[in-house]
Amino acid sequence: MPFQVAWDRLRRDRAAVASLVVLLAVAVFALLAPLWAHLTGHPYDRTFPATGLDVAGQPRGPGAGFPLGADRLGRDVLVRAAYGTRISLVVGVCAALLATVAGTVAGIVSGFAGGAVDTLLARLMDMTLALPYLLVAITLATTFQVSSPAAGLALTTVVIAFFSAAASGRVIRGQVLALRRSEFIDAARSIGASDARIMVEEVLPNLAAQVTVLTSLQIPAAIVFEATLSFLGAGVPPPTPSLGSMLGEGGEMFRSAWWLLAVPGALLLAITLAFNLLGDGIRDALDPRDGAGRRR
Repeated sequence: MPFQVAWDRLRRDRAAVASLVVLLAVAVFALLAPLWAHLTGHPYDRTFPATGLDVAGQPRGPGAGFPLGADRLGRDVLVRAAYGTRISLVVGVCAALLATVAGTVAGIVSGFAGGAVDTLLARLMDMTLALPYLLVAITLATTFQVSSPAAGLALTTVVIAFFSAAASGRVIRGQVLALRRSEFIDAARSIGASDARIMVEEVLPNLAAQVTVLTSLQIPAAIVFEATLSFLGAGVPPPTPSLGSMLGEGGEMFRSAWWLLAVPGALLLAITLAFNLLGDGIRDALDPRDGAGRRR
């Protein structure tokens, strides 16, 4: 079976396996965020100035009471990092899935239909990619100001997915343009299959590898996008923690409180690097010739 062959190749890729282990560990850390809050007695949105700050009002470093230290308001960095990691993973995965679905549909329709439909969709994707996405995202986030964490999370996810979908659509469109003149497409047409049926039953299955790789590489890009928005204050509204907002807060005190920058920075680096290495491993497993070409 093709899936079994690809899985066997992926298991032999040490970097991909190590990345998968890292991602599983990070996911468990994020899922257990309520447990960390319970064990420490520090909810993520509560401040503890009496124990988290010293007599000079400076945050305490890692210790028994605060395993990864406290921030400038006396909040537990461990608990906030766990909840922030959860936010980053949810936004990254959801935005990547939305972008892949929307981009795949647009790319297949554009590449297969051709003519005016292809021209219209291709120009729309080009226009979207030409926009200064960060400026537009900040404008949208500030225009539709939300106070609810759930609404802020949804808005951030949709904005990221919108811009990511255009990039996915361009890649899928190029693949479909190469497939539309294939013999199996002509054979399907010869038996009277409709265009919709051909796109769903013939074209889409032949794009499974590309769609899988695209999704795996879109996730770290979406996570970095969300972290950038939160770093600039245009992401998930406080007091909900995000790795990006924690980086922004930590950057103000990195000389006196290094852990405020080191903890979210290390988590963000580990997540994005692991996803990228895993994406490369998946690409090599699904197309070993391409992987061999890159290693030469």
